[in-house]
Amino acid sequence: MPTIIHHARHRLARTLTPARIAALGRDEFEGYASLFHVADGAGDIVVPGAFQRSLNRRPPARVRMLYQHFAHEPIGTWEEIREDAKGLYVRGRLATESDRARDVAALIRAGALDGLSIGFKTLRARRNAALGTRTLLEIELWEISVVTFPLLAGSEVTAIGEKNDAAKLRHAAQVLRT
Repeated sequence: MPTIIHHARHRLARTLTPARIAALGRDEFEGYASLFHVADGAGDIVVPGAFQRSLNRRPPARVRMLYQHFAHEPIGTWEEIREDAKGLYVRGRLATESDRARDVAALIRAGALDGLSIGFKTLRARRNAALGTRTLLEIELWEISVVTFPLLAGSEVTAIGEKNDAAKLRHAAQVLRT
């Protein structure tokens, strides 16, 4: 008796989609310093647009990158800070000429340190006494710290660059173009 194999083949579609491939340099990292519509441990909830005026007045390099909110421990500079649909996206570069920044880079790479936290002044807010929350409508952003325990769960480093990332991504982009 012959073996009969039955199978259905799905039609494949080819879709061309532009991809943006950007590499993080060895000492660069990115993540979210704040998330919208999520209450932190103190009951603060940030809404979209709360950072916008502050970001318009102060370029990323003037917002300090600190270690654990210690003013005497700057560890690098922010290269990009912007609001997106999720929250406050940040990309920065650690100044690995300093011992503390080298330690922070190693700890982030090892997964031992990954929290981000904002230092700010509240300019406009609305309280909800029944829920015990405060909705932050406008914030003056002073600094963003790499921390061990962020007050806002989910505000964290999402990626850190490695030595050969740029070359690997350029190669991948070239392969995708062909």
